[in-house]
Amino acid sequence: MRNFRRALGFAWPYRWRMAGSLMSGLVVALFWGANISFIYPLLTILLDNKTLTIWVDQTIQAEEKQIGKLQSEIEQLGGEIDEATKSADAKAGTLAARLGRRERQLGWREYWLKWYAWARPYVAAYTPSDSFLTLCLLMLCVLVGLVIKSLFEFLQIYFAGSVVHLTVFDLRKRFFRKSIGLDLGHFTDRGTHELLARFTSDIESLASGLRALLGKVMLEPLKAFSCLFFACMFNWRLTLLVLVLFPVAAVLMGVIGRYLKRVSRRNLESMARIYKILQESFLGIRVVKAFTMERYERRRFYVEAKRYYGQSMKLIRTEALSRPLLEFLSVVGIFSALLAGSYLVMTGKTHVFGVRLTNDPLDQSLLLTFYALIAGMCEPLRKVFSVYARVQRGIAASERIFQCMDRPNRVESKPGSPALPIHHRSVEIRDVSFGYNADKRVLDGINLKVNYGETIAIVGMTGCGKTSLINLLPRFYDPQDGQILIDGKDIRDVSLRSVREQMGIVTQHTILFDDTIFNNIAYGRREVTQEEVRAAAEAAYAHRFIEELPEGYHTRIGEMGGTLSGGQRQRIALARAILRDPSILILDEATSSLDVESESLIHKALSNFTRNRTTFIVTHRLSTLDIADRIAVVHHGRVEAVGTHQEVLRLSPIYRRLHEVQAKGASA
Repeated sequence: MRNFRRALGFAWPYRWRMAGSLMSGLVVALFWGANISFIYPLLTILLDNKTLTIWVDQTIQAEEKQIGKLQSEIEQLGGEIDEATKSADAKAGTLAARLGRRERQLGWREYWLKWYAWARPYVAAYTPSDSFLTLCLLMLCVLVGLVIKSLFEFLQIYFAGSVVHLTVFDLRKRFFRKSIGLDLGHFTDRGTHELLARFTSDIESLASGLRALLGKVMLEPLKAFSCLFFACMFNWRLTLLVLVLFPVAAVLMGVIGRYLKRVSRRNLESMARIYKILQESFLGIRVVKAFTMERYERRRFYVEAKRYYGQSMKLIRTEALSRPLLEFLSVVGIFSALLAGSYLVMTGKTHVFGVRLTNDPLDQSLLLTFYALIAGMCEPLRKVFSVYARVQRGIAASERIFQCMDRPNRVESKPGSPALPIHHRSVEIRDVSFGYNADKRVLDGINLKVNYGETIAIVGMTGCGKTSLINLLPRFYDPQDGQILIDGKDIRDVSLRSVREQMGIVTQHTILFDDTIFNNIAYGRREVTQEEVRAAAEAAYAHRFIEELPEGYHTRIGEMGGTLSGGQRQRIALARAILRDPSILILDEATSSLDVESESLIHKALSNFTRNRTTFIVTHRLSTLDIADRIAVVHHGRVEAVGTHQEVLRLSPIYRRLHEVQAKGASA
């Protein structure tokens, strides 16, 4: 529930809309109860053929008669109390309490008599003298009240809906900001399906819960309390009889709510697993089809979908059972009041089993109005019961959402950290040790210094830690030990944004967006001209094939650049890095999966672009090494040798083996 309250905190900026919703709800509730209460004068006129003037006159006479009785009883009780006090009788206290009750009743009746006496001339002057016309007037008043209630009900729904959608909008923005700011380790460890499920089904469940809370859960209890108030005005003792089982219903709702919350959480977790299966199946659709694994994927999806169905049916069964059970308890309370009230009307008595339930004998009109008010109270409560499961599901969803939002970011800038000056001296990796898991090191005591403007190639066997080392430079991860220094400054002591702004990265798995070529090349630059994009494309040897496309630079390339070949995608990615004009360039196996022509073009582009900038090249192709000033050989998480091609060939057995294998492959 704490996290659900946190979600409600996002509605605080829209508190005036919430106030408007609440005020509108109060007006709706007032007219809801008042319109039902109008049944009493309507029935009085229909059954007794009275006008309002006659009804007021008879009411004044009845009040005067009751006041006379109360005054006589009070005078008698005063005498009895005096006698009991003189004789030190223990009854004196009981009689005094009874006297206090009668005095309060007298004060209440005198108040109403005064009000009726004040209203009498106006009723006589402005209401019809004919009973049928009086009935028409009352029905017109009910109709006007209904119109006013409907207008304010519209305002309540509008204000509540706007608050919910604005709250969810702000929550989505905050959640996306948190998610996109998480370190890469979070995405590696947990995958993206979990975030997708939270962004879609979880937030939608939370929105549904908020809509229920700020809509029906806010409005309907107000309507119920309005009817409860008017029912107490008619007869508070019978009203208490109706409410006798409500504590039992409240306890039952608490038990059901905890169960619904638990099942809802499992239901949302199952939906997250469905997202995972869908994401893996669709992203790997080529592999699925190539290995004829459609049946396996269908089976995987069926098992999880069946589990989700089972959890959903638990929710439905619980809701289907709880609603009639709660309604049954309400009906039992209503029937108890119905029997007691009917007995009082039929017998003309004021007590049932010795318990006073009314001061005066009940008439049929009052009893029927009382039942209508009780029905008007139970109907809103029934609507609240109907959305109770939605609120509990929203509570479960809020816990999952804020669980993710509260996760610590392992890589972030220190508060008040300065920006990194433009790189101009060196990049140094000093005694760096790193592991994705604390008990297993991928890098162990790495030392490497690269001067400004130097190109260094990092080579080694698969799994030796090359990519892990490169990922530390832009702070995708932080090392457990050691430092990474740019111009002598630890990159953890400067702004993370300023570090990454000076870097351009091209990876083996090219990431392009479902957008135009122009926007993909310009990605990372806020203001860029057509000429700058074209110059970057020409430098990456991409301009020629771009011009041959149907819409040139404004051609959309599909999801992940699916309409382009691998070499074309790689050149677009290189053009993006060139346009960024970074002081530090990182190439992670950027040419490993290219054909000879594409590799040759990218090789030529890199030869020109790596001048006057510090460049790190991760590769296993010896053909790429001729643009490197030095080569660093990594083996088992350590730097085995650093130097020129001839130096590392002499110093590193691993490098000699790689060289011999590729030389044989080239000659073959």
